[in-house]
Amino acid sequence: MATKGMRTFFSHHHSKSPSSSIPSSPSHTRPSSPYYYHTRPSSPLHLSFSESMMDETISTAESIITKWDPESSSYSKITSLFNENRREAREFLQSVRDLQRSMHFYANHNSSSHNLVHAQTLMQTAMKRLEKEFYQILATNRDQLDPESVSGRSSTGTRSSLSDNEEDVGSEDEIQIAGNSIQEVEREASIAMADLQAIAEGMISSGYGKECVKIYKIMRKSIVDEGIYRLGFEQMSSKHIPKMDWEVLEHKIKKWVNVSKIAVKTLFYSERILCDYVFTTSNTIKESCFSEIAKDAATHLFAFPETVAKCKKSPEKMFRFLDLYDTISELWPYIDSIFSCESTSIIKTQVINSLIKLGDGIRTMLAEFESAMQKDSSRSPILGGGLHPLTRYVMNYLCFLGDYKEALADIFADYPLQVQHPMPETMLQNSLTAENPLSAISTRLQWLIFVLLCKLDGKAELYKDVGLLYLFLANNLQYVVSKVRGCDLRYILGADWISKHESKVWQYVANYERMAWSMVASTLPQNPTAEMAPQMVKERFREFNSAFEAAYRSESGWVVPDGKLRDEIKVSVAKKIVPVYRAFYDKYRVLLRGEKGNFVRFAPEDLEIYLSDLFHGNGNSGSGSGSVSSLHPQGSM
Repeated sequence: MATKGMRTFFSHHHSKSPSSSIPSSPSHTRPSSPYYYHTRPSSPLHLSFSESMMDETISTAESIITKWDPESSSYSKITSLFNENRREAREFLQSVRDLQRSMHFYANHNSSSHNLVHAQTLMQTAMKRLEKEFYQILATNRDQLDPESVSGRSSTGTRSSLSDNEEDVGSEDEIQIAGNSIQEVEREASIAMADLQAIAEGMISSGYGKECVKIYKIMRKSIVDEGIYRLGFEQMSSKHIPKMDWEVLEHKIKKWVNVSKIAVKTLFYSERILCDYVFTTSNTIKESCFSEIAKDAATHLFAFPETVAKCKKSPEKMFRFLDLYDTISELWPYIDSIFSCESTSIIKTQVINSLIKLGDGIRTMLAEFESAMQKDSSRSPILGGGLHPLTRYVMNYLCFLGDYKEALADIFADYPLQVQHPMPETMLQNSLTAENPLSAISTRLQWLIFVLLCKLDGKAELYKDVGLLYLFLANNLQYVVSKVRGCDLRYILGADWISKHESKVWQYVANYERMAWSMVASTLPQNPTAEMAPQMVKERFREFNSAFEAAYRSESGWVVPDGKLRDEIKVSVAKKIVPVYRAFYDKYRVLLRGEKGNFVRFAPEDLEIYLSDLFHGNGNSGSGSGSVSSLHPQGSM
């Protein structure tokens, strides 16, 4: 009675410890044995009959328990009960339940009986066997209990394959792996999980929960730690990370993004399912087990982003910070569900801290991006009025930001835009309502584009030719609008913003045409078919030739990078000049035929060719027709 086993039994019978207070499953509460003792016997005869039944129960249990006693024979020491004979495995578990019932009977009615001591000794032997089986199943089924196999099952799935109401699983042939198919692996996983659950129930209900849990924690924790390592996550000192070269750290961030998704959705998720399934009878045990198995690996994994957030910040690093933030946000519903118990709350706290620190860093870097844009002091005009490098850099940067619109909306939700000089209402076009989660980031990105356009206005003043000034503004604003339209910024800024700025592009184009071609147009009469004196006609053609040549020569090096805009500008300019010139040309070319002097230098088709060759920025005809002076004069026709 003074043995460890007996103390364990009485502790289980009377104490309220977590291990001993676990409720039994329905099969434990109402076992199938006909000897189950429902109420206290009301007579000595009844008591004697019940005691004899308990003696017989102990004797029946003894035969199978001693057969599989690891100390009784070399065969039972090296052989697995659950692999060798599954029918006997079920009988073994039933014997454990019968022993437990017998011990409760003697403890209540004859605590001095030698049968109580004998039953407890048998129970200790049975627990050694189950402890050995539990370890062997965990050890030999490492590959079968992989995340993919486990996560494919529901934690509330089918009861143990060793349940009382189930037909015998059958011979070895029925459970032997016939191949490497997914179905066969999942079948092995199901059998292993069911066996672990059955053994855990038997050991916990018998007061040996601590021994069972200890084995489980050691085995499964090593698998989780090894799984994280194999995925490629390397634990690093929080002091070492901020000192890394950014190229090295950037590679580790990309690795972390991939690792964390697999770890959360597969590794931790499947481990939670397995733990819940094996220890289904006790919430306390399964939460404690999972916490100790996963806590170290998960804490180290989710501390990495917070440590990265301590690194020196620059706008170029923002996208890796956003990758971290976006990944954690995506995984949060899974994390919240998997680590839902109180004992794993430290993991969720770590995740939240990482999000907060990353958010702070991202807001800082966007402010630095704006500051760098404001400080741009380049004073060299772009050749031909083309795209400014600042325009390309800023818009490419903002387009990449658009890919993280949900994360940015969350990061800036409680941080409204605050600037010394508010953005004009005419520039603020927002089709999003204030309740829309993208509203805050929409206003902020509109502000950044407004800052860019203000900088471009300043750089346009470097051009001495006013026509080129407006072409520069049209080119750069067109690039801004096309970039917005071609990426997720179109959802953030909205259709109203795009429409407003497209109209602004055409205002610049109209100003360019007016400044660059008004002199040419003014040389033609308002009514080209009106009667004019021959001398006046000659003067008109001479003025037109001079003005057109000067305009073409000046604009032959100008550029419009956007092909669609380039064609539309050519068509627009041609419509303003060619039809009037054609009417004038058709009216008076016969009059000047035979006149000395090259008064009519261009046919209408020549003008169309020259205009079509503009805006390629190469200083000559895009079709190879050369300079104006190389054209054959029309002279006498």
